[in-house]
Amino acid sequence: MRYIPHTPEDIQAMLAVIGIDSIDELFRQIPADIQLAHGLDVPPGMSEPDLMQHVQALALKNEDHSRTLSFLGSGVHHHHIPTAVSQLLLRGEFFTAYTPYQPEISQGTLQAIFEFQTMVAELLGVDIANASLYDGSTGLGEAALMARRCTRRSKVLISAGVHPEYRNVVDTYVSALDTENALELIPLTDEGTTDFNALEALLSDDTAGVLIQHPNFFGSLEDVAAIAERAHNAGALCVSTFTDPFAFGVLEAPGHLGVDIVAGEGQGLGVPMSFGGPLVGFFGCGQKSVRQMPGRLCGRTVDKDGQDGYVLTLSTREQHIRRERATSNICTNQGLMALASCITMVLLGPDGLERAARLSFRRAHDTHRRICELDGFAPRYESPFFNEFVVRTPQPAQTIVDRLLPQGIVPGLPLSSRALNLSGREHELLISTTELHNEKDIDRLIHALAG
Repeated sequence: MRYIPHTPEDIQAMLAVIGIDSIDELFRQIPADIQLAHGLDVPPGMSEPDLMQHVQALALKNEDHSRTLSFLGSGVHHHHIPTAVSQLLLRGEFFTAYTPYQPEISQGTLQAIFEFQTMVAELLGVDIANASLYDGSTGLGEAALMARRCTRRSKVLISAGVHPEYRNVVDTYVSALDTENALELIPLTDEGTTDFNALEALLSDDTAGVLIQHPNFFGSLEDVAAIAERAHNAGALCVSTFTDPFAFGVLEAPGHLGVDIVAGEGQGLGVPMSFGGPLVGFFGCGQKSVRQMPGRLCGRTVDKDGQDGYVLTLSTREQHIRRERATSNICTNQGLMALASCITMVLLGPDGLERAARLSFRRAHDTHRRICELDGFAPRYESPFFNEFVVRTPQPAQTIVDRLLPQGIVPGLPLSSRALNLSGREHELLISTTELHNEKDIDRLIHALAG
């Protein structure tokens, strides 16, 4: 979208209408001592051709999947996006649409949201899914607060198998509550899965929810049903998150395994990686707790003539109801991102989702086997996995990444990364594959690692 600035004449005309002489007068309510007293230290303006060349030169400094072979995952995954998705998103009815407060002029957007909710609920195995949240991490934070509301308890237990950045977000959500030790960490076993003995020792009469990730951050598959059973025996809810929705093309949906609230990342379905965002949060729960669900819900009804109509059925946001009764302060859902996921799910269908998931699974296991046959490399965990896994490396994992990047290969995520704050994992590399990694890609990775 081109940016066309206002001319000086345009600015003076607008100032005249509102009755002031300069733009500075618009900011007179800001105390003078905190206003910037000098101009910004920015380069002079450029012509449009020069600016376009400058921006393109900056963009070429980024590494992307069109020029780099990447095995990164850990929350943002490289899956195929059908060409039709972007073309349909660019339709003016969707691309310029805002929050559908007025249903009489928002039927297309509302119907798309309704279809999105229906497919997400089916994918996650839950009764109800909302109109999407910002991303998986904030969705999990909202799920933790929802568990507290539903149980009227205060303590939340979270597995060390949950993405470290997700755990940080949940901690931010609950740290503002007036409860000491509101969030406690459940350690992992040597197999990289949630420790049942530690879980049972931490469960108490004040536990509101048990938060897990499946598949977890290290790729291991959790025994979700067993964890849910233990949570329910203590009167708590089981909350599950995920980072790649394609996993449920081959794994049992979490809602079918006893999970009460599912909140995870849907980016893999139709949303570009875009250097980490925007993303789209999938969120679902059972019918009995729907009134405690954050965000909003679109429903289908009929008008006086018997025609189908779509409306916002439930919006327990503080913009819509009294703040003390609101379930969240979420400003809006990721409407365009949710639509991208909706279109992708329609185009893939259950069979397409399963085929892509099986391809991801097979290629991950082939990659894992071949890497672990190399000298100095070994599996970190023996537990089953879907399309992500951790290997031990003969050199520090960050060193390997630094050496392969000039070759145009990102072999994975070093678990010693400062952003993860995981100690003692300097020789561990998290690797992810999807259906887009072909045999030549895997051969190239193996050859590079062998060198």
